[in-house]
Amino acid sequence: MTRTTVSSLNAAAHTGRGRLVLGLLGAVTALLAWFLLSRGSDNPYFPPLEAIVERAWEYWTTPEGVDNILASLRTLSGGLFFAIVLGVAIGLVIGQLAVVEQTVTPSLEFARAIPATALIPFALMLFGVSDEMKIFLIALGCIWPILLSTADGARGIDTTMRDSARAFQVEGIQFQRYVMLPAVLPRILVGIRIAIPLSLILMVTSEMVGVQQGLGFVITQAQATFQILTMWSGILILGILGFLLTFAYSLIERRLLRWADPRRDRES
Repeated sequence: MTRTTVSSLNAAAHTGRGRLVLGLLGAVTALLAWFLLSRGSDNPYFPPLEAIVERAWEYWTTPEGVDNILASLRTLSGGLFFAIVLGVAIGLVIGQLAVVEQTVTPSLEFARAIPATALIPFALMLFGVSDEMKIFLIALGCIWPILLSTADGARGIDTTMRDSARAFQVEGIQFQRYVMLPAVLPRILVGIRIAIPLSLILMVTSEMVGVQQGLGFVITQAQATFQILTMWSGILILGILGFLLTFAYSLIERRLLRWADPRRDRES
């Protein structure tokens, strides 16, 4: 690969269409590698990709399969919603008030060190086997990257911007909405991007204990009953779901960043 080709690829990676093309190329390459490695496999624990795709079509397009996917999406969206709202709100407070940061940092570090999955027994006792239990675990695990990234962005806002807002008497809610939020938005979006794959992991984990619906439940039951193709089809659907969520989020992220900084339109 020549230096010119590398430069062209690097330039394409900085445009919206280029990122999409390169992302699709990477996904197709990974699927092709999976297909070639599993082709003709007689190992029952590593079936061919075409057999997995066939089983995925047979099960996940049925009403039962669709219901399980929708149940997972409901809990995932609920957990992410609470994580984003609470993470941004608390992060903005911590990032702007030094006294609050110094007061709550030890407690936050203690809570952040506890894996959300370790609190599954506590969540079961608190909420029982319910959607609330799964939403609680997802929100608890996803709030940290959003909160910390938001606090770091609020803490590092340009002092010139603060002084200009003060000179024009932009204060209170107006300051938070028109100055702080656009300035911190890129950091908030970074936190959310990190939280999305975490939400998928916690969604599946929370559905593997006690519940009777969802992707995690189907994968666990298939593994326990040696329905290996169904298990792999659930893993395939989970990967597709993660790709679609990340792709959709990247489109939303670009639009929001253009709102925060219109100059980005010329860079896309």
